[in-house]
Amino acid sequence: MIVAKILLLSPIVGFLLNLILGKKLGKNSGIVGTLAVFVSFVCSILMFQKVMNTGAYEVPFFSWMHISTLHIGFSLWVDELSTWMMLIITGIGSLIHLYSIGYMSHDKGIGRFFAYLNLFIFSMLMLVLGGNFIMLFIGWEGVGLCSYLLIGFWYKNIEYGHAARKAFIMNRIGDLGLLLGIFLCIQTFGTINFNEINSIAAEDLVLKASGQLGLYQPYIYTAITLCLFIGAMGKSAQLPLYTWLPDAMAGPTPVSALIHAATMVTAGIYLVVRNAALFELAPFTLNFILIIGMATSILGALIGLFQNDIKKVLAYSTVSQLGLMFVALGVGAYTSAMFHLTTHAFFKALLFLGAGSVIHAMSGEQNILSMGGLKNKIKLTHWTFAIGTLAIIGFIGTSGFFSKDEILEKLYHHSPIVWGFALASAAITIIYMVRVYTLTFMGKFRGSSEQESHLHESPLTMTLPLIVLAILSVLGGLLNLPHLLGAGISQKMAHWLSHINSLKAIPPHTSHLSHIAEIMLMAIATALVFILGSFAYLKFKKQTSEELVKPRIGFSLWGEHKFYIDELYHNIIVKPIEYLSDFCFYIVEHFLIQPIVFGSSRLFYGAGQLLRIVQSGNIEFYLIYIAVAVIIILTSILFIF
Repeated sequence: MIVAKILLLSPIVGFLLNLILGKKLGKNSGIVGTLAVFVSFVCSILMFQKVMNTGAYEVPFFSWMHISTLHIGFSLWVDELSTWMMLIITGIGSLIHLYSIGYMSHDKGIGRFFAYLNLFIFSMLMLVLGGNFIMLFIGWEGVGLCSYLLIGFWYKNIEYGHAARKAFIMNRIGDLGLLLGIFLCIQTFGTINFNEINSIAAEDLVLKASGQLGLYQPYIYTAITLCLFIGAMGKSAQLPLYTWLPDAMAGPTPVSALIHAATMVTAGIYLVVRNAALFELAPFTLNFILIIGMATSILGALIGLFQNDIKKVLAYSTVSQLGLMFVALGVGAYTSAMFHLTTHAFFKALLFLGAGSVIHAMSGEQNILSMGGLKNKIKLTHWTFAIGTLAIIGFIGTSGFFSKDEILEKLYHHSPIVWGFALASAAITIIYMVRVYTLTFMGKFRGSSEQESHLHESPLTMTLPLIVLAILSVLGGLLNLPHLLGAGISQKMAHWLSHINSLKAIPPHTSHLSHIAEIMLMAIATALVFILGSFAYLKFKKQTSEELVKPRIGFSLWGEHKFYIDELYHNIIVKPIEYLSDFCFYIVEHFLIQPIVFGSSRLFYGAGQLLRIVQSGNIEFYLIYIAVAVIIILTSILFIF
């Protein structure tokens, strides 16, 4: 229990120290913030070992709420899934903190920056460690708040402020769905404890598998899971709630790495896996997830193909990869989605931090059309970025190859059509990632002479995390090697996660593709990487500066403008709300509310003015009032009686 307390308290202590003493600490804020998260990482390792030796356990703190039969405890649930997520969050979080020491060293708000980062890590740990929906929701809202603060960190820039506000509002839409799902769980099951809900779902799965009526009607499970998935759509940037994620690039690059790689955007995947037994009872929701994931993956990849901002390309890549994970969830491949989440955390953090190193060298330039030829200028950044690129496109032997191949295999087993769509998304990913790499590092330098004179490699605090992440991006595939390599060494991660309650409740899928089919699918994916990768490399390497800045037309122009989806949202949602606001302000407020409010106030004010005459304090007037009153009273008596 003491380890769990230290795990949570450490980032909170870092947050408070940086918030209160940030200005005095100066650049040392980074050391405090990094140590705080590193301590949590060590605690995560200890808790992981304990789960490995003794199994899952609960860490109760206190009884929080007791309403009728509903009991809500403030407790942590430490199992295979939560410890896995903890290692990712604190491990990669530590590297990103370390990187930030160098990246933010010249920023005056460095103390505030690390305070927000520490609070972000604490919130994410709460999210994955909570033993019930309320604990999860606290962490869920915590990361939402921190993302708002971090995206709008440079708040003096109005556009950045708008980006932060956009992320906050779009996440609130998803949060409403999550809240409704939680309320439905309370009404239906009388509990929000994950283990109790999974036990109910497990019992229902057994009943339905034996042909009996279940405990609850199917529509109830569909309603609950759809609401929960709406929450996941907002947090994990799925259609139609994805547009906040690319705009989140307004924040400092380490923030982008943290949000995109290890923490916030993976919360939706975690939510579905944590409640997998519930989702298994709602086939409609699973199909819905599959369709949304597929559409998001294709759309994100297509938009990424036409972007020139190095961070924006990576942002749309995240949207696309998250879509692929949701497609895996839609076909019930929960551990495959978690595997890709893990490898994606490695190589996406690497790519974002690499992009930050490039931007650092280019004096803030983010447009890849103004780069080129950086291969020999920033060698370490180049080689690590190249490894990240190879991993994300699924080059054979890298972590992305194994995780993506496993998803493709599961999709082919489910439906060759779904597999075809996912393969198309993977193919587009190959093209746009090779484009980014080639235009950034190969060919001639296209920036200004001033930028060229300042080109330099990043300091050790920034390059060391790149090296570690590059190693993980290569070796991460060993965590869950494919079936065909034999039972002794394959599927280690899937075996580890199979012990969590939500997955234990689901009957195991015994049928697998034959080894020949697996090899065939691997061969197709590998051939695609070589053919499309070579094609894209040669095509973009040969492009001249004039060809690169040539105005786009047709489909390319649409892609460059993100298919005008932001404009569509603006016209069908924002503008009507603005019109309604104007109507309320100029018509309802001016001609209805104000006349009532001001009219009534003037009426009572006038009445008060009249009455104040009788209390003027002038004794002569008082004598007159008395005389008039006596006359009125006497006259009344005389005439009436």
